[in-house]
Amino acid sequence: MPVKAYDLTGRIAFVTGAAGGIGRASAVLLAEAGATVHCADRDAQGLHETATLIKDTGGTAHAHHLDVTDRAQLKQAVTSCGRLDVMAAIAGIMHSSTVLETREEDLDRVLAVNFKGVLYACQEAAHAMLARRTGGSIVTMASGAVDTGGPGLLCYGAAKAAVVQLTKTLANEIGRHGIRVNAVAPGWIRTPMTDRHGEAQAQTEAFMARMSPLGRVGEPADVAQAVLYLASDASSFTTGQILRPNGGATMPW
Repeated sequence: MPVKAYDLTGRIAFVTGAAGGIGRASAVLLAEAGATVHCADRDAQGLHETATLIKDTGGTAHAHHLDVTDRAQLKQAVTSCGRLDVMAAIAGIMHSSTVLETREEDLDRVLAVNFKGVLYACQEAAHAMLARRTGGSIVTMASGAVDTGGPGLLCYGAAKAAVVQLTKTLANEIGRHGIRVNAVAPGWIRTPMTDRHGEAQAQTEAFMARMSPLGRVGEPADVAQAVLYLASDASSFTTGQILRPNGGATMPW
């Protein structure tokens, strides 16, 4: 049982991107903290595995097979929760291309998932929380890419930068209703999304580890702890902030 400030017993959480990686780790940890977790993803198999993992460890989970770019699907799923206390909008995709090689369809696809999908999740969560007048916490997933301008990450970084702006704007707009909105901007995390470098994967991870004063890359659990903090009463006086679990990789000199 977590310390009282982190205890989510009796609360309802909705997690997008819950089929794997950071989304799965966050869904599992929120359930361990006592929340009933509604898991959403377009990966049906991974979604089932996450829900089963939560149930097998004594938690309560519901699975919603959906695409976050479909506002109607998200609305229906969020509405089915009845009450909503926590929204963790984590679903995202990766794309790499230089600025000169970026195609319109690449930008549209990444923005649809990584920004519009987060926007829709935030909108539906805010509507549900405002209707209940019980406050709540909305957690978005940004990225360390918003701080670095990494080569090849125009589409991904631009979408995540838009998420940061969304987070700050929404926090200002609904804070008076007791709803907090914060973002998590992870550094290099070992997930299926970052496992895309083939034979160079080990070298890439070693390079990213050297970029961190802690000398390692992150794990999904490292980010899930940040999500739990922002979802819980431990962060009751925190809103409009960007939490950076990145091992110090983007720390100013």
